[in-house]
Amino acid sequence: MPQADASPQIAMPLTAVLFGLSGCLVDFGARTRLHGSTRPGPEQAQATPGALATLQHLQQQGIPCAWLEQLPPASAHHLAATLPEWIKPSPVVPAQWPAPDACWQALMSLKVSRLDGCVLVSGEPQLLQSGLNAGLWTIGLASCGSLCGMTPSEWQALSQQERELKRGKATVQLFGLGVHSVIDHLGELQTCLADIEQRRLKGEKP
Repeated sequence: MPQADASPQIAMPLTAVLFGLSGCLVDFGARTRLHGSTRPGPEQAQATPGALATLQHLQQQGIPCAWLEQLPPASAHHLAATLPEWIKPSPVVPAQWPAPDACWQALMSLKVSRLDGCVLVSGEPQLLQSGLNAGLWTIGLASCGSLCGMTPSEWQALSQQERELKRGKATVQLFGLGVHSVIDHLGELQTCLADIEQRRLKGEKP
């Protein structure tokens, strides 16, 4: 009798990845959003841990990406100045988060023709809810989003126990929204995206 093929299944590649800007790609702790700053400082404009490596990896894979933000355009573009030029902002739409319109418009701007395999990554609960409403896979960021709301220096000044407490509380809130995965920051994203690819291969839907 012929033996069954034991070769591993190849994961289904992602279609597109959308990112929040403040509290995700840049502005650790989403301080610009929390304090309504019109001119973010240098610390806010820094890329968050793992952000630049993540974008480079996705570009090498040919996966289209865009970022979304509801801060005033001048603030958003100031924050995004440290990001690669190839990742563009999504078009501003009248509907506010958590309406799904912004996510759909972002995918349209990337010329993505299907929702299947599209992922949203953010530390902002309202944007994650928008992604859920749009039918996307969603990944929440626990430590660098608005739920913890701390600058990198403030975060590092905490004890390990204090960080775990804040991270755990944020994780519970994000899973309470219904997000599909929660990670600490973008340095852990590649493993999480690979997990979503495997879940899709098994027929799981968002």
